[in-house]
Amino acid sequence: MIVPRSAIQAALWWSAALGTLAGGAAWIRAAESGRLPFDHEALILANAWRSPWLDGVFLSLTWLGSLWILLPLVLAAGTLLWHRGYRREARFIVVALVGATLLARLVKDLTLRPRPDLFAVLTPVGSEFSFPSAHAAQVTALAAALWLVAVRLTPQRRQWLIPLLLVMVALVDFSRLYLQVHYPSDVLTGTIAAACWVLGLSSLLLRDEPAADT
Repeated sequence: MIVPRSAIQAALWWSAALGTLAGGAAWIRAAESGRLPFDHEALILANAWRSPWLDGVFLSLTWLGSLWILLPLVLAAGTLLWHRGYRREARFIVVALVGATLLARLVKDLTLRPRPDLFAVLTPVGSEFSFPSAHAAQVTALAAALWLVAVRLTPQRRQWLIPLLLVMVALVDFSRLYLQVHYPSDVLTGTIAAACWVLGLSSLLLRDEPAADT
């Protein structure tokens, strides 16, 4: 039995995603009180930058990683792609986001890492646990999915899309630190794992076939 190349690629990327999450969880468990030195220092630095206007900026930016914002956008984009005949791409961006969300929330409930408590939290949170960051995973999954779809459908525009998507991910990731709701290790792990998840998914759903279904 010959295993398709796409299945092998997906398995490798998904193994990398799970390995990132497992490695991050093990690293946290091994650290005293679940807090790594750079986690502590980064949150102190983020708190030192506090100002009323930055509070407002990052309270707004963090919504770019919220499922309440991203899911309606992805469903709308998926519907548009579907009606234009790009059904493979439509399925891909929806599954990319939903899968990243489920993965992050499952690991969060398994790891049970408490939220940071060094400084006052600046925004409400949906879960008392912090590892990994669902916001980081969700915005990364969306950014990676959009880039991969752009490569297929509008390759001439992908150059200007890369920095835009990277800035979006970076701003959401940093907002979680600034608002004191995540440790850097939560954010970094969520970002890497989500990227690996989407790349693996693309191996199966975005195979080298015509972009539009006939």
